[in-house]
Formats: sequence, structure tokens, C-alpha cells
Amino acid sequence: MTTAILECISTLSISAQQLRRLPKLLESGLLKKMPSTLKDSDVPNLFREPYIQTGYRPTDQDWKYYFLSLFQKHNESVNVWTHLLVALAVLLRFRAFIETETFTWSALSIPLVLYVLASLTYLTFSILAHLLQSKSELAHYTFYFMDYVGVSTYQYGSALAHYYYSSHQAWYDKAWPFFLPGAALLGWMSCVGCCYAKYRYERPYPVMRKVCQVVPAGLAYVLDISPVVHRIIVCSMDECSDRAVWYHSLQIFFFVISSYFFSCPVPEKFFPGGCDIIGHGHQIFHLFLGLCTLSQLEAVLLDYKDRHEHFTARYSPTSTQISCLSFFLLIFCTSLTAFYLRQKIKQQLDKKDL
Repeated sequence: MTTAILECISTLSISAQQLRRLPKLLESGLLKKMPSTLKDSDVPNLFREPYIQTGYRPTDQDWKYYFLSLFQKHNESVNVWTHLLVALAVLLRFRAFIETETFTWSALSIPLVLYVLASLTYLTFSILAHLLQSKSELAHYTFYFMDYVGVSTYQYGSALAHYYYSSHQAWYDKAWPFFLPGAALLGWMSCVGCCYAKYRYERPYPVMRKVCQVVPAGLAYVLDISPVVHRIIVCSMDECSDRAVWYHSLQIFFFVISSYFFSCPVPEKFFPGGCDIIGHGHQIFHLFLGLCTLSQLEAVLLDYKDRHEHFTARYSPTSTQISCLSFFLLIFCTSLTAFYLRQKIKQQLDKKDL
């Protein structure tokens, strides 16, 4: 995987001379004119994070400022760059796979393409949320609602990949009637839970907000990962040497770590103000979630390449195409949910401004 990514990076046409000029250009021009970051006491309560005391960007600036803040040092910088680099790695790895392996655009490849699309969707929406949410209160809610749509899309894209490429026959025989409908429903509920929690609760957030976020997403993950867990157990019992199983084990390991840092404000809780720019829990969550995605991608690519016979024995092209249409139906439903709650927020903000 690393070799393939490095080979792709080497094909980029940006010269070393241009790269050397970029920091000087930013420092002498654009960044020097940008507003300085602020303390937590200088921004509205909505934008503050527990135990993060500095590095906040001012609100109500031009959109250009927030896009250019990609190159500024603030408390969202690492959140943006971690997922930006992972998105680039996913693109490069998939491109390398298409170019070097036996890949054909057919019913067999549809779940794989949708999985990669889902991964890029959640990464892109996460980047936009952390980069642009400081613009205004409405922008804050809008981009985080988009982020939650991306998360549910990724959940279901992962479910499709695990179902079609990674599941063991014994698991498939028992789970096929309910797995994809259940994954779609829980993916939508995950989006609803996160959007509602954002809409309903204000800072300082009560425990119930985290419950609304974590419980539906946790249930979705338990179902989505079930074919992989079953396969790991079977492989362990049979003492098999399947490389994909090793990567699947890694993705679970990284996800468990990321979940802990998502749920708990550590280490910043123990060092208030000491982890503002780099090192706070959400950044660590992003890092391990990115590693989870890259491990999962590698496992799915190996399964796609090595388990064609399982796919062709179980699924017809027509049934696969029909099942994959549910991917776009889920995106429609979650987007509609997010848009509805965004309109409710907009009405509240309009009343507040009167």
C-alpha cells in the first residue's frame, strides 16, 4: 500500500521550486493580512470547545479567509489536514489499484466504487466542517449537519463493501435478509441522532447529547462490522493466513481507539490550554479514524481481488445494482433530514436577530 501511494505521489507535477516558494508567498502576503486567532472568551459560546482556550478563528469574516485558514495555525488545523491527507491517500491508492490490478467496470465493482465514494464523502464533508464552521452560527450548524450526512454515508458504504466482499458464507447464510436494510436504517438513525443532538442541546452540553450521537452510531457500527468480526473469528479458529483479515483486524483496532478519543475530552481535560493547537482529543480521533479508513480500504481491495468466486456465486448483476441504489436513497434521506433541521435552526437564528 505504501509503495503504491509513494509511486502515485511521485507523479504529481508540482516542482520543488514551486513548493519552496509557497511558504514565503503565504507568510509575506496572504497570511500576514489575515486576522489573528482569538481566546475562547472572545468568540460566541457555540464555537467553544471544552478545555481549548486559544486558537479560535474570528466569526463573520469573508469566505476567502476561512478557505485560506487551511494554511493558518489554529485549533482546527490538524483536524483539517489529517482528513485532507487521508482523502489524498485514498484517491492515490484507488488509482494505483485500478492501474495495476484486474479492475473492470461491472456489477462486481459497483460496491467497491461506492465504498471509495463514501470514504471520500465523509472525509470531504469533515474537512469542510472544520475549515468553514467558524464563519457564522448558521454556517456552523450547516457544515456539521453535512459532516453527519458524510458519516452515515461512510457507514453504509462500509456495510456494502463488507457485505459483498468480506463476509464469510456462514455469516451470509444467516444475515443476508436483514443486513443491508438494517445498515441503511441505522445509518439514517445515526445521522438523525447527531443532527438532533446538535439542534437540541447547547453548550455546556449535557451527557444526553453524547448519548444521542454515540448510541445510534455505535449500533450502526456493530451491525456494519459484524461480517468482518465473524470472518476474523473463523479465520482464527482455522488458523488461516489471510492478509485481508490482518488489515480488517487493524481497522477495528484503530476504530476502537478513535471512538475513545471521540467520546472523551482527553488529554486536554488534564492539560487545559496545553493542547489547543496540536494534541487534543478530536485531533487524535481524526488521526486514528484516518488510519482505520486506510486499513479498511486495503482489506476491501484485497477481498475484491481474491474473493471473486464468493461474489459471483451469491449475487446476480441485477440484484447488486438494485441493492446499491439504496446507497443513493440513504444519501437523499439523510440530506433531507439535515436540511429540515437546518431550516429549523435558521428560523431560530432569524428570530434571535429580530
